Amino acid sequence: MKIRIGIGILVFFVLMALFGPLLIGADPAATSDAGLQGPSAAHWLGTTQTGQDVLTQIVYGSRVSMGVGLLSAVIATAFAIVVGLVGGYLGGAVDEVLSVLTNIFLVLPALPLIIVLAGYLPQRGVASVAVVIAVTGWAWGARVLRAQTLSVRRRDFVEAARAGGEGPIRIVFFEILPVLLPVIATSFLATVVGAILAEAGLSFLGLADLSTVSWGSMLYFAQNGQALLIGAWWWFVPPGLCIALIGTGLALVNFGIDEIANPRLRTIKARKARA
Repeated sequence: MKIRIGIGILVFFVLMALFGPLLIGADPAATSDAGLQGPSAAHWLGTTQTGQDVLTQIVYGSRVSMGVGLLSAVIATAFAIVVGLVGGYLGGAVDEVLSVLTNIFLVLPALPLIIVLAGYLPQRGVASVAVVIAVTGWAWGARVLRAQTLSVRRRDFVEAARAGGEGPIRIVFFEILPVLLPVIATSFLATVVGAILAEAGLSFLGLADLSTVSWGSMLYFAQNGQALLIGAWWWFVPPGLCIALIGTGLALVNFGIDEIANPRLRTIKARKARA
C-alpha cells in the first residue's frame, strides 16, 4: 500500500514536470499588474508581488527541483557504488583508504559544506548545483554498500565465481552488484530527497541560480517579499507543500522497497497479518 501511494505521488509530479509546461505554455517570469492576488479563476494559485502566476512557477519549478534531485542522486549513487563495493570487496589498504575518505565526508557538516562550495561556484546552473550536492551526499550510501559487500563477498556464489577465474571487476559489478540492487535503490531514493531539500535550501539562501524558477527560488522571493507578514500564503505554501509531498512519496516508495527486500520486515509484517 505504501509503495502504491508513493508511486502515485511520484507519477503525478513526473507528469507535471514533463507535460505541465506544454499544457500551460505561459512564461513563469512574465509579470503583470495583478500583483498579490489570491487564488481565483484567472490565477488558480494566486500571483506574486510582481504579478507572476504561482501555478505556472510551480509547474516550471518542478523541472528544476526534480532535475537537480535526480542528477545529484545519480552522481552520488554512482560514486557510492564504486567506493563501497570496491573497498568492501578488495579489503586491505584499498578499503582503509576509501573508508577514511568516506568517514571524512560523513563527519563533515553537509549543509555548511554545500553553502561554502556553492559560494565559490563560477556558474550556479542546475548542473553545477547538482554536482556540489552530490559531492556531499555520497558517503552515507558508500558506507552502507561497503557493509553489505563485506557480508556478501564470502557467499558461495562469489566463491564459485572466484574459483572459476573471474576477475575482481567482473565479480564486483556482475555478481555482487545485482544482489545489492534493493539497497542501492533505497540509497538512491534517500539521496534524491536530500538533494531536493538541499537545492531548496541553497535557493532560499540565494546561493543558487535565482534567474531559474525552482521551488526553492519561489520560497526565496516569497521571503524577500515578506509574504508571511502580509498574509500572501498562496505565494509560499504551494512550493513548500510540493517539496513535502515529493519527499513523502519518495519516502513511501523507500519504505515499500525496504519491506520487500528486508526478510526481517517481511517476517514482522506476516506475524501482524496472522495476528
